[in-house]
Amino acid sequence: MSAPERIPPRSMTPADLLAEGELTVRGRLREASNAALYCTLTHDGGEAACVYKPVAGERPLWDFPDGTLAQRELAAYEVSEATGWHLVPPTVLRDGPYGRGMVQLWIEAPEGATAPELLALVDGEEPGPGWKAIGLADVGEDRTALLVHADDERLRRLAVLDAVINNADRKGGHLLPTGDGHLYGIDHGVSFHAENKLRTLLWGWAGEPLTEEAVTVLKGLEKALTPDGPLTLRLTPLITPAEIDATRARVDALLASGKHPEPTGEWPAIPWPPV
Repeated sequence: MSAPERIPPRSMTPADLLAEGELTVRGRLREASNAALYCTLTHDGGEAACVYKPVAGERPLWDFPDGTLAQRELAAYEVSEATGWHLVPPTVLRDGPYGRGMVQLWIEAPEGATAPELLALVDGEEPGPGWKAIGLADVGEDRTALLVHADDERLRRLAVLDAVINNADRKGGHLLPTGDGHLYGIDHGVSFHAENKLRTLLWGWAGEPLTEEAVTVLKGLEKALTPDGPLTLRLTPLITPAEIDATRARVDALLASGKHPEPTGEWPAIPWPPV
């Protein structure tokens, strides 16, 4: 679907449109596992496209409380904004035609814009220049191939975000590039569990030292996540106190180790299907 041209007045931000615009459903995104609706928003002369995920359309999960995925999507946006990396498109919680839900700005990848490869197969046991190894995969006929992803700084930032929010579902189809080279990640509904559930394709930096930039960002999150910190206050209506404590503990653990996390073996490390 082609998104309408966004023409907000100068005083209107995307958040204004998302929160206050008239929401009109245009179609359904059928590849999504939960109800995800493509919509347009209009407000005071401004127009934008968005994704609307009503809570009523969420499928129950055995390990996450029912009706909480939309809140977790907004929580991921709040953490993303606190990093300063702006890795998640503008997101709000609001009422819509099918009840309360998450509304997120639609990111239309312009023609020619491509996301860095999040999943590829190469022969041999070494990833080669420009790639980071995820692990070996059985490709049949008694053959294995190396799963790799691009060695890209934008992906590395997403890997840090995923470690902080405990993202249980970083798949190959969750990347949206823009014309100016920015990269967004989407679909963060299964995040922030108090138990370790990190499942991602971005294991290429596992065990490697965090960048100086990442350490600076994590120190900022540490301050924002104090009991009365601004990020804690933003997360309080969205996730449980135990989940906020666990988020704070993950930030502390990353700073203490100074390294990207490694799979624990207690939980499948790669989401299925991976794309």
